[in-house]
Amino acid sequence: MSQHKEVKRITTNTLQKMKARGEKIAVLTAYDYSMATVLDDAGLDVLLVGDSASNVMAGHETTLPITLDQMIYHAQSVVRAAKSALVLVDLPFGSYQGNSKEALNSAIRVMKESGAHGLKLEGGAEILESVHRIIAAGIPVMGHLGLTPQSIYKFGTYTVRAKDDAEAEKLKSDAMVLQEAGCFALLLEKIPAKLAKEVSESLHIPTIGIGAGMHCDGQVLVVNDMIGLTKGFRPRFLRQYLDLYDGILDVAQLYIKDVKTGNFPDEKEQY
Repeated sequence: MSQHKEVKRITTNTLQKMKARGEKIAVLTAYDYSMATVLDDAGLDVLLVGDSASNVMAGHETTLPITLDQMIYHAQSVVRAAKSALVLVDLPFGSYQGNSKEALNSAIRVMKESGAHGLKLEGGAEILESVHRIIAAGIPVMGHLGLTPQSIYKFGTYTVRAKDDAEAEKLKSDAMVLQEAGCFALLLEKIPAKLAKEVSESLHIPTIGIGAGMHCDGQVLVVNDMIGLTKGFRPRFLRQYLDLYDGILDVAQLYIKDVKTGNFPDEKEQY
């Protein structure tokens, strides 16, 4: 008898049902095969191949420089590892804002070349035509409102968004518009908890929060931040569960010492 138990894939429909029954959705970012294997084994509902790879994997100051080809490479690596988690991919800056035809081409490339299960796009009414076109092609889309890092130069700061009434009203209207366009979920980033609660309760699709309080239907963090691999990044919304930076630093220094003193390899570690 086979020992392999069949793993059931989480789908966009699963997330919808989770919201309906009040079960929270756990999301983390992933960019490579090794990490995605661990996170999938842990039981994450969703793995987001975020354009935050631009920051944490490539060392860029913003998410803007990462290319469509690079996002596809990261997505391929994660998809190979994920047996049960839903894998979503960010469409990077410049691959969908220009026009909806370009957006559709970018979306199709990601889906065909990576095997991912859906995409995330930043923006509301201004990218609606692209959202419509991608969804019409049968590709699931998660919206992203609030702090949209691809627009960082427009904002000029990473502070909390939608604190004033006008921006809050636009966010609520954008959320409705994205839901009506057929988005299966919405990511809310760095907005007041009260507003996130209001939006989450007004929508039938699930909301995933990052720095948007406890009332969203799920939460996401950048995995490198959550495990303490990024040094010195401690925003209020981040709960750091590990301190891998110092842990790895310590063992790397121990390894250097063992090599320099001739302690590694020893008799048992050679052929």
